Amino acid sequence: MLLTILLIALLSSAAASFTANSAPSSNRDRTANLKMINNVVIAIAMEAEASPFVNSLNLQRDTSFFPSQTPFHAFTGKIGSCNLTVVTNGKDAVHDTGVDNVGTVPAAVCAFLTLQKMSLENNPAHLLINAGTCGGFKRKGAEIGDVFLTTAVANHDRRIPIPDFVPYGIGRIASTSVENLASHLDAKLGVCTTGNSLDFHEVDSKHMIDNDASVKDMEAAAIAWASEIWNVPHFGVKVVTDIVDGDKPTQEEFFENLGTAAQSLQEALPKVIEFVCDKKHDEL
Repeated sequence: MLLTILLIALLSSAAASFTANSAPSSNRDRTANLKMINNVVIAIAMEAEASPFVNSLNLQRDTSFFPSQTPFHAFTGKIGSCNLTVVTNGKDAVHDTGVDNVGTVPAAVCAFLTLQKMSLENNPAHLLINAGTCGGFKRKGAEIGDVFLTTAVANHDRRIPIPDFVPYGIGRIASTSVENLASHLDAKLGVCTTGNSLDFHEVDSKHMIDNDASVKDMEAAAIAWASEIWNVPHFGVKVVTDIVDGDKPTQEEFFENLGTAAQSLQEALPKVIEFVCDKKHDEL
């Protein structure tokens, strides 16, 4: 009996220690993050979107950053006084396709593990930027090549018609305010709606309109969710590759403009980093 009591006590102590050292804080107060920004994570889903930026800054791959079982990649470096960690979702090995791991599942896991590692190493991220391509809505004034900064994110395909689950399904999360940055870049502001399909169907249309979406992607809401868990301020930098409510098939327009959009990201992201570094969040 005494041995059982001692074993329970030891397990309880270990569990408490694990929780204290590895679990994200549930405290929604972000005052710890409202400091000068000099440690930034940039989460990018696709290799083609990330490579021009990573190569132009000569960022170095850190092969020890993620657990070896994961497909994710991390690259580190600096712009001026700002420490950068760029993470990508890697390639699919589960289904043996070798394509980019796009969508909400790899995006959420990658972002969560990134912020967890940095927190546990007493090197917490001050800001997470989700950078990548997106579809734009002409009804909201989007054009090919436009740079959008997110004001909020939401899901358009997480439909759970049970009253208490509806807000969870939509999952609307406000982005950190970046109006000054938008003026500096001459970028547009708007809501990014997220879903796990590239194409556009009428069943999603009502929900995209309800979300007041200016742009559409496959990761933003998931990355914002992970950032919220770790109390890290976040926003998106999205370059329009296709017009969702236009005449061309989405997949054709996407591949037609992907290279140009990746180049636009390469040009925009250093300007974003230079602007946000050494500023407080309320100055963005």
